[in-house]
Amino acid sequence: MLIQPNIHPVALQLGPLAVHWYGLTYLAAFGLFMWLGHLRLKHEPFARMTGDHAWSGRDVEDILFLGVIGVILGGRLGYCLFYKPLYYAMNPLEVFAVWQGGMSFHGGLLGVIVAMLWLGRTRGRPMLEVADFVAPCVPTGLGAGRVGNFINGELWGRLSSPDLPWGMVFRGAGDLPRHPSQIYQFLLEGLLLFVLLWLYAKKQRRQGQVAAMFLMGYGVFRFSAEFFREPDAHLGLLGLGMSMGQWLCIPMILCGAALWMWGRRSSPVVKR
Repeated sequence: MLIQPNIHPVALQLGPLAVHWYGLTYLAAFGLFMWLGHLRLKHEPFARMTGDHAWSGRDVEDILFLGVIGVILGGRLGYCLFYKPLYYAMNPLEVFAVWQGGMSFHGGLLGVIVAMLWLGRTRGRPMLEVADFVAPCVPTGLGAGRVGNFINGELWGRLSSPDLPWGMVFRGAGDLPRHPSQIYQFLLEGLLLFVLLWLYAKKQRRQGQVAAMFLMGYGVFRFSAEFFREPDAHLGLLGLGMSMGQWLCIPMILCGAALWMWGRRSSPVVKR
């Protein structure tokens, strides 16, 4: 079995200023989004849109800015509502104590949806057009976040067989080997989802179908990875032996499937 590398959470110390590895993974996520967003401008149907509907680098920057706000607000509120509703109902001021940790991907997703609705409304674009543009640029950022989780030694996996070659002992999780579930999620939700979604999105699809593939792909990969991830200690496994993450993925998968079918029956995207 392996031992988790003892990586100090602070990557660089400049006097009183500490640069954390986790912060650097966020910067990497933002940089990758900007780079991929500019490449996305060359894909159909965005490349041929002209006039007031033309996509530009400024749109990519605005999406990133609004998306970051959506991720932070939605992720925090989602964690409070999905994972500790009673605690935060009794301690409402601690909702703002983000330095104590506690973010939810599914809450962040809802925050990003609100951000895309706002951008679409202000730019006169359908929300699904914005979602189709954004979706293929997201998985690499999710993968970067999982690298940060691994460096911090958090969100580790369930106990594994002692014979598993990559079973790993995590700091603060006892002396028995566990699945490195952060790496599983990096490979599935980050790398594999990006490759599949990017290739799918390079060809013009019906409106909403690229976003639908993201919802289904992430939902299926996250649902699968949760079988190897240690459930939250204060929740444990819920109904049918599934974790909270798995229960939150089910409506995500169903919504993605419904959106894809709706897109299949809708009219082709008009090149404006």
